[in-house]
Amino acid sequence: MTRALRIAILTHSTNPRGGVVHALELGDAIRRLGHEATVFAPDPAGVGFFRDTICATVGIAAAPVGRNVASMVKTRIADYVRHFERAENRRFDVWHAQDGISANALATLKERGLIHGFARTVHHVDTFDDDLLSALQRRAIMAADCLFVVSRLWRDWLKREFRLDATLVGNGVDIGRYSPAPDQSDAILRKRLHLPSGAPMLLAVGGVEERKNTVRLLRAFAALRAQHPSVRLVIAGGASILDHDAYQAEFAEVLARSDLPPSAVIRAGPMPQALMPALYRAASALVFPSTKEGFGLVVLEAMASGVPVVTSRIAPFIEYLGDDDVLWCDPFDTDSIAVAMAHTLDASRREASIRRGLLIAARHDWASTAQHHLATYEALSEPVDA
Repeated sequence: MTRALRIAILTHSTNPRGGVVHALELGDAIRRLGHEATVFAPDPAGVGFFRDTICATVGIAAAPVGRNVASMVKTRIADYVRHFERAENRRFDVWHAQDGISANALATLKERGLIHGFARTVHHVDTFDDDLLSALQRRAIMAADCLFVVSRLWRDWLKREFRLDATLVGNGVDIGRYSPAPDQSDAILRKRLHLPSGAPMLLAVGGVEERKNTVRLLRAFAALRAQHPSVRLVIAGGASILDHDAYQAEFAEVLARSDLPPSAVIRAGPMPQALMPALYRAASALVFPSTKEGFGLVVLEAMASGVPVVTSRIAPFIEYLGDDDVLWCDPFDTDSIAVAMAHTLDASRREASIRRGLLIAARHDWASTAQHHLATYEALSEPVDA
């Protein structure tokens, strides 16, 4: 690398979703490597990102939107274009989109000759019934000058579906932030969620969404609780720009028809970042039976916190986890999920899983992830006098 680069990293939200976490951690790691990184996101509430960073961050002005996803996507693309149309906001050497919204905005800026080119990280690819959303998703991939992915699953998918090559950059975890060591936040977390001391608690992160498989998880938990009546399920997160209303209604119906008491299932919603390490430590296990993921960052966060993990025996998890590293389940089989959850309450299985998890977390650092971007950044960078 011959010079320090000014890198604009664009993401879709200021909320704690996996792609946003990746963007902020990448920005911090790039900054530690001596480059200037700024992470951007639409910020309709004007509250900024969910956590502090050492890299610069900018929340761009975002117009009001309704519940229609296609309308929201078009509006957020326009918000981005409006911001970067101004020359004073384009003083960067490298442009890097972390999602389809920002990639479409950069594609428009490139078409207008306002930027030289851009990179795109494809964390995962959604399936849309709406033709406009499908077209925008395709454009967000095809218009990029180079592609990054966080798992082989999506690298292979891009090669198969679009005949495009992508650079595998992986993911990391901050073992300074996520640790088994308790602190004063543990008591605050338990008080906030009204968690009784000594009672087992299973944690799901990502809210109630179809690809998070929350309805099957709920049914499995109901079966488990018949054998372990003191166990609780906490569902955290769920800040999403997509419409999950129908699936959440199904979840509410299944919960209402179950025999579970109101205290058994706690929908905690998005949690303050300062309490996330304590939330993991309070859990007997992370239960993450997703049917589709880009990588599954929360798996590493739980492992770094000394927490056993239940997850799906599918890619991308099988790429970085071995047979004995987690408690595997078939995400489409409720009984399989319930059996895996029950195993997390077994002391001998827990100890082995915790040991393995700490070793795996230690192998995934953000510095390595950032390093994997640098050669592409250098090749993509604007001329020095830009």
